[in-house]
Parts: sequence; C-alpha cells; structure tokens
Amino acid sequence: MADNKHARTGLWLGGQPAWLAIICIILVLAPMYITKGSGDDVKMIAATTMTSVLGICFGLAVIFNELGERIPIWNTYIGGGLLLTFFGVAILKQFGLIPEAGLDAINSFISDDANFLELFIVMLICGSVLSLERDILLKSFAGYIPAILGGLLAASILGGITGAIFGIPFSDTLIKYTLPIMGGGNGAGAVPLSQIYEQVTGDAAANYYSFAIIVLTIANIFCIIASAGLNALGEKVPSLTGDKKTLIRGAENLVKDDEKVSTDNTDLAGALLLAFACFAVGELMAGKFLPKIAGAAIHKYAYMIIFVVILAATGKIPARVRAGAKRLQSFFSGQLGIIIMVGMGADFNLAELFNAISPSNIIMALMIVIGAIIGSGIVGYLVGFYPIDTAITAGLCMANRGGNGDLACLGAADRMDLIAYSQLSSRLGGGIVLIIASFVFSFML
Repeated sequence: MADNKHARTGLWLGGQPAWLAIICIILVLAPMYITKGSGDDVKMIAATTMTSVLGICFGLAVIFNELGERIPIWNTYIGGGLLLTFFGVAILKQFGLIPEAGLDAINSFISDDANFLELFIVMLICGSVLSLERDILLKSFAGYIPAILGGLLAASILGGITGAIFGIPFSDTLIKYTLPIMGGGNGAGAVPLSQIYEQVTGDAAANYYSFAIIVLTIANIFCIIASAGLNALGEKVPSLTGDKKTLIRGAENLVKDDEKVSTDNTDLAGALLLAFACFAVGELMAGKFLPKIAGAAIHKYAYMIIFVVILAATGKIPARVRAGAKRLQSFFSGQLGIIIMVGMGADFNLAELFNAISPSNIIMALMIVIGAIIGSGIVGYLVGFYPIDTAITAGLCMANRGGNGDLACLGAADRMDLIAYSQLSSRLGGGIVLIIASFVFSFML
C-alpha cells in the first residue's frame, strides 16, 4: 500500500519540492557566476573539480529537463527534456549567458580531461550488450552491417538525385555531401576524410573540411529531430518498433533475462571491473596491436564492442554480473543522461549552424538523412529487425556528428539501450566509409 503520508504533493522539480530545488539550483550555479581575477585571468570562484562541475551540470540540466518534459508538443514529438537540455545550454552559450570559464570547466569534465562522456559510453555499451540473450545478440549483430550499407546506398542515391536537381555532378554530391554526412561523425569521419582528400589531391585538408563540417552540422540537427519523430511514429504504430531495447522483431521476451536475477552492490562492483577490462582491450587493440584495418583506423569503442559481444556469446559471464551491468547502464542512462546533454550543448556551436544555412545545403542534407532512414529501415526489416529502431541506429547514427550526435539521437528517441549499435555505426560504419572514400577519391578526383 502506498505511503500517502509521504506522497509527493504540489510542484516538484528534479526529485525535490520546487522551493527546495530552486534553492539548490541557485546554490550550485552561483560559484560559476562569481569570478575572481581580472583580464585574461578571470576564473570561477569554485574549483573546477568533479564535484563542483557536476553540481553545475545538474543545476542546468534540471531546469531545461523539467521544462522540456512539460512543454506540450515538444515533450511528445520533439524530444522532451533531454533535447531541450541540449538546445537550451547551446543557446545560453551562444548569447554569452554561461561564463567562458564555466564552459571550459564543463567541457573539461564531460569530454576533455576528465572525460565523463567516455565512462558514460562504456557503461552503456556493456549493459546493453550483456543484457541481450545470446542467440538474439548474434543474430542482431550479424544483420547490422547490411543495414548500415543499406542506409549508405539509399543516402547516396537520394543525394545524387537531389544533387542533379541543383545541377551538382554525382561525383561532387558523393564526395562533398554524402560521404561527410555518412562518415560516422566529425573526428571519425570529416577529419580523416579531409586528410584522405589532401593525400589524393594535394589540396589543403582544411578546404575540404570547412565545407564537410557545414553539411554535417546541418544533417546532425535533422538526425536529432528525425529521431524524436521516429519515436513518435513508433508510439502511433507499435508494430514498427519493439521495446526500445532490441532490434530483432519478437525478441522482447528474451532480452529481459537480467531482470529475473537479484543483484547486490558486489555484483555492481563486478560489472564495473568487467566494463573497465573490456575498455582496456579496446585501448590495447586500437592503440597497439591492430590500430588499422585496410588502411582505416579502428576506434577503441569498436574493438570494445566486439570484445563484449564475444564475451556475451560465450555464455561464460555469470548472470549476476550481467544483471549488474544492466543496472549500471540503467542508472547512467536514466539519471545521468541529462548531464551528458549539458556537455553536448556546451560543446555545440549554434553560430556554425547559422552560417551553414543555405537552401541547397539544407535540402541536400535533409534528403541524404531521409535516404539513410529509408535504406537502413528497409534492409533492417528484411533481415528481421524493427524498421524504426534500425533507422535510428544504423541510419541516423551514421548521419550525425558521431558519439555526441549518437547520444543526442538516442536521447531524443528514448532508446539509450541501443547505444552499442549506434557506436557500431559511428565507429565500424565510419571505418567502412573511410575505406570507400579512399577508392572514391582516387577514381573521381
């Protein structure tokens, strides 16, 4: 029976009564706005430790997450609290409402020195893979590469048709638009693509990158919005999607084995150690033993995913440890996802997006993203996947700006449990695009 004496009454924000939440938010944000020093040596009065920066991130996240969950239409069709947190922080940054020292501290904690984002991704990868039933795991990863290729092919075709309408040759459309957008992001796609371009043509890599990042930025926004739209479509047509945790149709009853196992804090510790060990394997493979395959650099996350899949496929990981990994994943994705969105917003440049806006660039990027959705969704359905979930992971997570874009898309789609697949798109899928680009640049430039 519910404890009515202690039931939540009145307005609550961030798990607290509104009055208490507002006081806490003011207190955690105050040290960011109270500075010391002068000139170029202005700093926050707060030390840029994990504790202070995490508090700042929580304060910003609670504000925008609560707004995003309460605004009609936005909370249902646009992306809810996670997406408003992303855009809200980006807007504050654009108008100088977050001090530069605060932005530096947030970026350092989320993605630079402390790299909390890396810990977040590692926990989500282990939990999402280890919680899958073994047969479903093997079938889903076996059909995933064809789904990625289907999205790439359809994006190339639709992009080529759209380019022809604007009078752009197919080779230019493929090289300047499709490959940068479908390359798995910025660091894994646009940057190495520009280096390949320089090696083949002798022209400066910056000349290729400056345009590639423009169309990729536009496509990234379309991917995030499309992810929220596909989630809304899934709510309206349930047959097109599953339980948001698996790709294979009809496998929902098999992916919940971890929920049947009781766990304690010792199991969480065991899952942590296993996750760190899997990440170490990725670092060793990418950093020392096999950094490149067919000339394409393979990211440590890709190797980590492969290793976790192998471990899960052996069936040797105890059920309690797998359940512990799932509990960790649920905590990180459910409670700390809004923190990651603060970091994404602090690292996003709205001015870069506005500078990129032109009718041709917008339409080209949009049609390539639509092609990625259609191609991956159709191939995914043919191999036994849910088309919506496949379109989000194998399609949109190929066409966005990589790791950060993956989290924004999965957050908007309410499918954080599918992060292992999205990382395959950004890492292995991006590697496939680099291999293709090596041949395309050589023969078409």
